[in-house]
Amino acid sequence: MKQQFAAKHPWTILAAGAAIQVLTGLPAAWGVFQQPVMEEYGLSEQGAGYAFALLIAAFGVGCVLGGFLQDKKGPRCAALWGTALLCGGFFAAAFLPGRAGWGFFLAFSIPAGLGTAFLYPSIQSCAQKWYAGRKGLATGVIGGAVGLSGAFLTLFVRAALRGFGPVQGIRGAFWALGALTLPVCLAGSAVLSDPPQKKQQPSGKNTLDLSPGQMLRTKQYWLCAGAVCFSTPAVLLFSPIILKLGMERGLDETAALWSIVLGSVGSAAGRMLMPMLSDHIGRRATDLGLFAASLALSAAFWAAQGWWVVVCYAGLTFCYSALAAVLPALSTDLFGLPHAGVNYGFLALGQSVGSLAFPFAANLLALENGRHLLAMAGAAAGFAAIWALHPVQKDPR
Repeated sequence: MKQQFAAKHPWTILAAGAAIQVLTGLPAAWGVFQQPVMEEYGLSEQGAGYAFALLIAAFGVGCVLGGFLQDKKGPRCAALWGTALLCGGFFAAAFLPGRAGWGFFLAFSIPAGLGTAFLYPSIQSCAQKWYAGRKGLATGVIGGAVGLSGAFLTLFVRAALRGFGPVQGIRGAFWALGALTLPVCLAGSAVLSDPPQKKQQPSGKNTLDLSPGQMLRTKQYWLCAGAVCFSTPAVLLFSPIILKLGMERGLDETAALWSIVLGSVGSAAGRMLMPMLSDHIGRRATDLGLFAASLALSAAFWAAQGWWVVVCYAGLTFCYSALAAVLPALSTDLFGLPHAGVNYGFLALGQSVGSLAFPFAANLLALENGRHLLAMAGAAAGFAAIWALHPVQKDPR
């Protein structure tokens, strides 16, 4: 019955996916979590940064696991598991003893990262199958909700920190997020289903059907995963410290907070607009333009002061989020639709590598400028990887 209703009203798949994704943009909003988490759980700034990096790394690993589950059991099953993990992370953080330190990694970072990973690819691949001829539209709508999630979570957490709900501070924020996320994600997950087989056939030219094992043996996979890895430093090196960075460069706390809000707006715009543009000019041309813009903005961000910090950061989140939003469609263009969930998951491992390797390298350099140099180098390397990327040639056998 649900599949028949969705067949007549496919927009319900996009609506359900968007409702879920509005609650999952933890990376975009991490700047508002950073200081309260440090104070409540006894973490240093570096420790809280690693909690954030582990969240992103768990997302990449979870994309593979969730992709296998989605391809085998369907998007509803994967999304329900994702709901359990994400809400479990919220509630575990709310009940974690104070000054728990590294216990926060196990209680929150890993389950929340895995949970968002189970949700995101299951929703994206499901939406692309329903909108096989307009994949950019599908990924744009879902990705736009992810981008807006950063602004929503920032405002929600700020309200919770001021005494929203029965529990105070960051614990109250985690408790309230769990209480809100659980019913929304359960209801949204119940709507998700794959379309009838005939609707999954793309109207375009690519009829490839590469299994994960076949994909991993192509140079296109390694170039694409490398580009994902190199896209991370431009934003993920700075999102945990963006409030502190803004205040160091001439903004007061309220003005610095706008870097998160406008960064989320930039993220939403990038996720909505660029996948649809890629339907017209191609994924490769879109990604080349985004990496070039990220390189220029990373250089400007190094010297930015005052409100230019906000402007540059919003531009960088636009590029980073747009690259992430184009990736699912690029993946199915290169490797086909039937294994979309798990193939996307293997590509997202590039994000796991980047989220851990680049912060480690920045801390190893022990220089604030090292972050900016790594961001610029990453953008240049990502441009080179996409420049070398060409379609997979179908084996005539």
